[in-house]
Amino acid sequence: MRLGIHLPQYGRAASPDAIAQVAARAEGIGLADVWVSDHLVYPADQGYPASYLFDPLLTLGWAAAATERIGLGTSVMVVPQYHPLHLANSLASLDQLSGGRLTVGAGVGWSAAEFSALGQDFHTRGARTDEALEIMRLVWAESPASYQGYHYQFEDIKVLPQPAHPIPIWVGGSSQPGYDRAAAVGDGYQGLSKPPEEMGKIVSDIRAQLAKSRPEAEFTFSYRTGWDPQGMDPAQIRDERDRYVEAGVEHVVSAPWRTDADAWTRSMEMLVDVVEPELVTP
Repeated sequence: MRLGIHLPQYGRAASPDAIAQVAARAEGIGLADVWVSDHLVYPADQGYPASYLFDPLLTLGWAAAATERIGLGTSVMVVPQYHPLHLANSLASLDQLSGGRLTVGAGVGWSAAEFSALGQDFHTRGARTDEALEIMRLVWAESPASYQGYHYQFEDIKVLPQPAHPIPIWVGGSSQPGYDRAAAVGDGYQGLSKPPEEMGKIVSDIRAQLAKSRPEAEFTFSYRTGWDPQGMDPAQIRDERDRYVEAGVEHVVSAPWRTDADAWTRSMEMLVDVVEPELVTP
């Protein structure tokens, strides 16, 4: 199992120094990647997530500047809240500036109130995401590019720079359309809040779809969790690790519960000892 860590991008732990410190230490101990969340606005009566959240791509750019080789990931970008050409340019720029280290976790979002505040249709978010993923891959590979979809259309448009490497897109989601989207167009799937047995069923179903439609596809199954050895029994974490591995999970992103950078770093270091992941050496 490969292990990534969520950066202290949100809540009381979040600060420029904390982000840089955790990113640099994560690279130093050999973690696979560092990750961020994405929300643009926060309805006052919405209890989740934390309303204090640095912009995800600016945060990853800051982390990239503090490191040299560790992977960078979004968990997940709420794709339909952005114009796909804007998002394509931002992601490609980050990939170029970081030397080809980006993985994009992509989802459709879940908060109708957030979409309303942004003046966007909540009910078309899935269809717009499908077109957006097509558009991003198109403009990352062709220049100029043209596209005629139901929601987006353009002719002979250049979106430069293009990425430094083929950016993997790991589709997130907690419903059948998300699982189908991952199987149809994703380079991976990232789950959240799924017990191992349910995650195993998702993995099995996606693999079955891949075997029929894209048997040669390189595909990663990832899971985001809240493992934190300073607040959980290490034996429970090890047990969950074994069960997720048995379910087919190959990569985990953990988000500690800590409220300052030193404690966040300590949880990360302890987690390496508990999980015993595959580490990246220079």
